[in-house]
Amino acid sequence: MSPSLRVDGTESTLRGHLVAANRILVAQGVLDAYGHVSARTAAGSAAFLLSRSLAPASVTAADLMVHDLDGEAPGSHRLYLERFIHSEIYRRRPDVMAVVHSHSPSVVPFGVVAVPLRPVMHVAGFLAEHPVPVFEISDYAGDGSDLLITSPSLGVALAETLGEGTVALMRGHGSVAVGASLPEAVYRAVYTEVNARLQAQALALGAPRYLTVQEGIAATNSIRSQIDRAWDVWRETAQPE
Repeated sequence: MSPSLRVDGTESTLRGHLVAANRILVAQGVLDAYGHVSARTAAGSAAFLLSRSLAPASVTAADLMVHDLDGEAPGSHRLYLERFIHSEIYRRRPDVMAVVHSHSPSVVPFGVVAVPLRPVMHVAGFLAEHPVPVFEISDYAGDGSDLLITSPSLGVALAETLGEGTVALMRGHGSVAVGASLPEAVYRAVYTEVNARLQAQALALGAPRYLTVQEGIAATNSIRSQIDRAWDVWRETAQPE
């Protein structure tokens, strides 16, 4: 293991936060038996923490493996097939400190229809600044793939589709959400699911009036300083003392 992949005391604390993130995302209905969440070990690091291949609710601190930007981790543990989602986003986006990949049910339909995912509520304002793209895997893997991101090249393609945005959908599969911190990425994954559910309800009633780009940016700036409120209560609920 190279020196850059060592985990220091600060990163040991990060393990506890990442375990909590797994529990929170399960409790909020974003992850189930599948999906995963990772965190960069430190700002500017070429390494990130991600569990070995386990259901998120089963993840403990001991299960978290230090991965490099090739998606590799030392040892003989079985790794997630789709770890390249994380490695290639971290490689392309030095501003990203955490990544969530989920199959949250309200989001999936927006990846298979012509209706774009757009913010209908202020807590999902982060969806406004950049249009939410849909990653079409058949453009890169043909029409016979399993829809999974199982290679660095597919990870690169997904990261390029995400671009500078916060969320990307994956047709027939799920989505990815990123953040400048672990709580922010978790917050975005949760409220992407909530917004998708509410947007579908609004569309059933009529033509929604979506947040403008300016409203989304203003709402995001206001809420960013209060994300810890959501994180703290979610963590307490998901991991009661």
